[in-house]
Amino acid sequence: MTVVANRRFDERKYGRLLARALPKSIESQHEYNRVLGQVQTLMLKGEEHLSPEEDILLDLLAALVERYEDEHYPIPEASGAEVLKHLMEARGMRQADLVSVIGSRGYVSDLVNGRREIGKKVARKLAGFFHVPSDVFL
Repeated sequence: MTVVANRRFDERKYGRLLARALPKSIESQHEYNRVLGQVQTLMLKGEEHLSPEEDILLDLLAALVERYEDEHYPIPEASGAEVLKHLMEARGMRQADLVSVIGSRGYVSDLVNGRREIGKKVARKLAGFFHVPSDVFL
């Protein structure tokens, strides 16, 4: 038995969990769904109710799921203007609504339409306004 973060880790119990979970590289949508179901089951228990063995298994399964998702469902990079447009659309805003935040109508139009890059100063203003990290605009 090993001590992990002030809690006892039972290798035999972990071995039994591994035998049931059968973790391996995810190579198909079916396998992805199976492993994702196991992750969700463990997460539903709640972090405070997981045994040390379940906690370690959850980390392993989540890493396998993340690797598969990164490979099969990549998130495309978006320009600052695309992010700004998305945030505006999601909130039902028009360009005129940003004039008081970042400047003239023409300047706002140039930013939204990608004719001007969003600089650090404007990114900070937009971040404060939209309550998002400034680096999403850069």
